[in-house]
Amino acid sequence: MNIIWFLIVGLIAGWLAGQFMKGSGFGLIGNIIIGILGAVIGGFLFGLLGFGATGLIGSIIVAFVGAIVLIYILGLLRR
Repeated sequence: MNIIWFLIVGLIAGWLAGQFMKGSGFGLIGNIIIGILGAVIGGFLFGLLGFGATGLIGSIIVAFVGAIVLIYILGLLRR
């Protein structure tokens, strides 16, 4: 059941990051995959900083931040 929540959080975060980072050009499916990978990156980054996420909203925020970072890095690499 945890993997389903992880995927749902990643889906929401990817969509939000795609809306926030207009012009990144990855499309809906690409942004969803970015959100799932961003959840992993966000968890790693927040862990390095000593922060933790509790609850659904906290998990979405962490995944959203990770997805923003990943979209930004991928945008730099595309140039």
